[in-house]
Amino acid sequence: MSADIQTEVIKEASMLKQKEMIARNYDELTSTAESGRKMVSTFVPGNLNELINCFGMLNNLPEINAINNGMRKKSGAMIMDAERAGHSEDVCTYVKADIGMMSKGNIAPNGKPMPAPDMLLLSYTGCFTFMKWFELLRHEYGCETVMLQVPYTGDGVITDNMRQFVVKQLKEEVIPAMERVSGVKFDIDRLRENLARSAKAEDDLVWVLESAKNVRSPIDAYFGGVYYIGPIFTAFRGTEDAVEYYRLLRGEVEKRIEQGLGPITPEGDMDEERYRLVVEGPPNWTSFREFWKMFYDEGAVVVASTYTKVGGVYDLGFRHDPERPLESLAEYCLGCYTNRNLPSRVELLEKYVNEYQADGLLINSIKSCNSFSAGQLLMMQEIEKRTGKPGAFIETDLVDPRYFSAANVKNRLESYFQMINQKRQSTKVA
Repeated sequence: MSADIQTEVIKEASMLKQKEMIARNYDELTSTAESGRKMVSTFVPGNLNELINCFGMLNNLPEINAINNGMRKKSGAMIMDAERAGHSEDVCTYVKADIGMMSKGNIAPNGKPMPAPDMLLLSYTGCFTFMKWFELLRHEYGCETVMLQVPYTGDGVITDNMRQFVVKQLKEEVIPAMERVSGVKFDIDRLRENLARSAKAEDDLVWVLESAKNVRSPIDAYFGGVYYIGPIFTAFRGTEDAVEYYRLLRGEVEKRIEQGLGPITPEGDMDEERYRLVVEGPPNWTSFREFWKMFYDEGAVVVASTYTKVGGVYDLGFRHDPERPLESLAEYCLGCYTNRNLPSRVELLEKYVNEYQADGLLINSIKSCNSFSAGQLLMMQEIEKRTGKPGAFIETDLVDPRYFSAANVKNRLESYFQMINQKRQSTKVA
């Protein structure tokens, strides 16, 4: 997540810690020529950070670079460059932002050139675009490329065959490739240590996210949540930095509950909590602050979101397990939100609406993101039917500023809040 935006919100200890972590990570990524460390490019859902760290390699995530560029208002020009080079308007804007970034010298958020990766590692977790994206990157960089094929959980369950299929690839393809690229022998005990740290951080993350069950909620689990998931979904899972970050964050949220405070916003503590929402779909990054303000100005708090599960649905009980290291990595990849079928997603949303005492479900449909957007209207209708709570549908994009209409989004949100109020009144009369 963007370090610049992070510090504007409020300077609590966890935020300063995350800013330092992100800055240091980009400095390490852009100084591999001096350090001699190898770099792996991979994606957030299903990323194998604990395994990558076993070999002393660095983890670069192209979609996080796109998010950073979106929040710093740089992605629009990058996308236009990619389209002029022949990429369709309908292609995922993360991809085009990445391609455009490469065409302009591949400058990282710290202002230094991002070196070419030594390895491309794709863990397919329900997003077909990832495969095409890596084809483009392989053509550009010509480095070693490994694809970890992760079966889609079409029936909603992880079977033994699925698990063993992924473990076999880890043993026979992924780990040998990492040994070749890094020159380091695989150490399963080091992996176990990393996984134990992951589980500890995951416990605290889940506690923080579930704190939103409080009325009033001390956090916003969508806008604030994107900062909370940053370390664990990116290059820090399995590290002491992540353990420390989530320890600090949990302590801060505990204090907010004790003091009866609502979420932190870019303008300070939020005032009265008037609406509790569950949100499906990623945020818009190019107008992130403006988008967020439309919610907290109305007293709307997002108490649960699916986007904060894109890198792992930990609140359903999964933890990385040092006693079953490779099996645990396989289950992590198989269980990511985008690798779940639509009935499983609907069940999760229904659980959130009920358990977090939400007033309804809001869907932010992303124009260029098929892995999220497919079936969303049907999901909304099903949630309305199951919970009796009203749903609403808005449309934006990830990092393309052309597809964020502030007036349109604001009008739809205001209409939705009116709908919630009407629903409350009719419930009282009944």
